[in-house]
Amino acid sequence: MESIMRSTTTPKVTLNKSFNGSTQKLAANKAVVKAASKSVVTCEQKPVVIGLAADSGCGKSTFMRRITSLFGGEPTPPEGGNPDSNTLLSDLTTVVCLDDYHSLDRTGRKEANVTALDPAAQNFDLMYEQTKSIKEGGSIQKPIYNHVTGLLDPAEEISAAPIYVIEGLHPFYDERVRDLLDFKLYLDISDDVKFAWKIQRDMAERGHSLESIKASIESRKPDFDAYIDPQKQLADIVIQVLPTQLIPDDNEGKVLRVRLIQKEGVENFSPVYLFDEGSTISWIPCGRKLTCSYPGIKFFYGPDTFYGEEVSVLEMDGQFDKLEELIYVESHLSNASTKFYGEITQQMLKFSDFPGSNNGTGLFQTIVGLKVRALYEALTSTEVKANA
Repeated sequence: MESIMRSTTTPKVTLNKSFNGSTQKLAANKAVVKAASKSVVTCEQKPVVIGLAADSGCGKSTFMRRITSLFGGEPTPPEGGNPDSNTLLSDLTTVVCLDDYHSLDRTGRKEANVTALDPAAQNFDLMYEQTKSIKEGGSIQKPIYNHVTGLLDPAEEISAAPIYVIEGLHPFYDERVRDLLDFKLYLDISDDVKFAWKIQRDMAERGHSLESIKASIESRKPDFDAYIDPQKQLADIVIQVLPTQLIPDDNEGKVLRVRLIQKEGVENFSPVYLFDEGSTISWIPCGRKLTCSYPGIKFFYGPDTFYGEEVSVLEMDGQFDKLEELIYVESHLSNASTKFYGEITQQMLKFSDFPGSNNGTGLFQTIVGLKVRALYEALTSTEVKANA
């Protein structure tokens, strides 16, 4: 906690400017990829900048696709650019991965004995300067961190788009960057769920041993606890993914309890609520209008505090058997920023093959997407056409 609180005043991080030799490579390689935005940003309409923080492998990419889909177009890498680019462009949005601001490549981190979670392995100066340029409507020569080779590739040109999203490990760590953000999101996966997911993926799909998986998680945990996890207290919305309370001693991570933690008093944002705003409600919707196999579904809504801040919490424990029946739950939600009856259900059905589509993860990511759309409309005085 101490390290993140230091960074909220004057960022005290050791920035390695050498890029392990890659700065010279970037300067020498002017074979820059044109990643021209698909929408023009005028001087009057500056980009809305959103930050999403989460650990690696926690579903940031899925979350981003749910959000960007509400603004039209399929997110794709820059046309004609580096096939290993991490940037995604769609009709109104540009999503940038903050791994591109690593100051050390994979070999450099190993030699320096630091992880990718360590602030010393990030170039916060460049992150700030380029995010500021985009916020002012300009274009940037952004580095590319190649996840395949572990190297820093030649830069790509990124132009301002109406909605500019930075996602990664440290979007709120540096105060200068944080102050540029119009809205801050944090995806918080509990240790138990993260461990269960990693076992399912790495043992079943990659043949890793249980011991190696445990060792991998433990090696990252100190830096995660020190530098990544504390950022959630700075977020406007936190999606928290926890083990279910419907199954005693469950350790499989297949049934989840998901909490949508919404900060009160945020400009241009008001929380979604269930039934009656400000009340404390526990609701089991299973019955004639909602099919629920074991262990069922339970909702909770009520006021709470989160790191000393007033919040509203909407919680779902369990999963949907028939996604089309979500319309029954949607009809009891208020202030969800939908444009027509059933929009949440439509979006969930549209991406029914995405991870989390049958539980609170997908539901709350969709609601957050609607809230981001409403925020964009409020900040820019423009209307985004619904994908009806």
